[in-house]
Amino acid sequence: MPTGRGTLSVAVGLVLMALATVGYALPPAFDPPPLTADPVFQSLPPQPAAERRPVAATGSFRTERFSIRAEHQWLHGTIRVPLRPGRHPAMVFVSGSGNGSREEFTPQAEFLARAGVVTLAYDKREIGYDFRSRDFGLLADDVLRMVGHLRARPDVDPARTGVWGVSEGGWVVPIAAAKSSAVGFIVLVSSPNVSPLRQVAWALNEQLLRLRAPIGARDLLTRAMGGVGFNFLRYDALPALQGVRQPVLALYGTADPSIPFVESTEALIKGLTAAGNDDYTIRYLDRADHAMRISGGPFTPGYLDTLGNWILGLPDTAKPALHLAGATPVQRFAASDVPAAPWYAGGAMLGLTICLAAVGYVAGPVAVMFVRLRGRHTTLEETNARLWPPIRRRLHKMVWTGLGLLAAVLAFIMLLVMFSINQAGAWPAVLAGWLVVRALAVLMLLQEVTAVAAVVSGLREGMRPSRWQHVAMAGVLGGTGLLLVAAAYYGLFAIPW
Repeated sequence: MPTGRGTLSVAVGLVLMALATVGYALPPAFDPPPLTADPVFQSLPPQPAAERRPVAATGSFRTERFSIRAEHQWLHGTIRVPLRPGRHPAMVFVSGSGNGSREEFTPQAEFLARAGVVTLAYDKREIGYDFRSRDFGLLADDVLRMVGHLRARPDVDPARTGVWGVSEGGWVVPIAAAKSSAVGFIVLVSSPNVSPLRQVAWALNEQLLRLRAPIGARDLLTRAMGGVGFNFLRYDALPALQGVRQPVLALYGTADPSIPFVESTEALIKGLTAAGNDDYTIRYLDRADHAMRISGGPFTPGYLDTLGNWILGLPDTAKPALHLAGATPVQRFAASDVPAAPWYAGGAMLGLTICLAAVGYVAGPVAVMFVRLRGRHTTLEETNARLWPPIRRRLHKMVWTGLGLLAAVLAFIMLLVMFSINQAGAWPAVLAGWLVVRALAVLMLLQEVTAVAAVVSGLREGMRPSRWQHVAMAGVLGGTGLLLVAAAYYGLFAIPW
């Protein structure tokens, strides 16, 4: 006897409430508080005009290509040398996360070379650096090889040979500076100075706020981050900063959505103070993004001139009249650690859940096909032949819905990554994507409950499933059940939406 719609509605409601409770009750929770910054950041003095005076970047330079043997591989780079005679200050560019091509530094390297600074840019290593594993100490050793290569040149002033690092390079450069006094100065651009996990979590929260994404989207992503076991994500930058005794220029943009710039500055000052280093200059540039550009376009006014004047003016510029100056930064939320996921929600368990669901989804259709090919017609088989087709159709739909949900989640994450770069007009697409993910999760729940009810009704009416029908039902219903529990943990059933 078919189960009534009222009974099914109650069952769906109860299961939905149970799954929503799972999302609320299970850790970890991520809710960064508003930042209470030091009052000094509430109104910064303007940057001294002398630091932004135009640099005469009009000289000629020549370009040289080189290769250096490093640990496990060769590193290739480009040096740009001013044609004017004498020894020049020199600087190594250190890239942020990713493949780190030397070409990304071409505009800055050419500007400085025309102004009288020898510049070196190189391609980041591929061995020992990937998405899962990053050895910042190994990267710092590569930096020191580049510094040594520059210092050995007759056209370079060894005492004024330094290192420039952006973003992830802000974790690498202080290690190199703390290891060797051969580094004469360092320039930090958009340097996080907090752990990579705190930086990524803050950037995620900030970008989702700018995209006006629902709070549930943040919970989904941060819970996923909590299950990632990459050791480098919890790297502590403070010990390396405490070993930096060289002059430091740190530049931050007030429109940077990728790092908690106020807390990054506080961490930098804390580390340098512990090192007894008073030779630091920190400047906030108005409207500058993570790459010191205006919305990904041209460099923000004053960036290249500030950089050039500081390097060319060393050692005098190492002791500024104002340590902290520029446009006033506004950081709304604190950078909080994403709590580590419990054992049942770690990356291994999530992978196992998806694999088991996939096995069930594969076993189900295969078993259904086997049943259809058998073709026996006993009285029992005739009863099954009447009751089985509606159940089989439900199982097919459940497989497609489950696969659709997994694909929708991946597509939604890719959508967020894409729009985090270009946020113009993105919020309708983000909201639509989130609604699609939630709707598929609820549809999967409805299909699971109604399929279980159909199986129970069939059993009551005399259906005696064969071995392969058991396999089909157990595979699809079990796989969907696993996905429902996983979806509940990641907040897809949380209320409000």
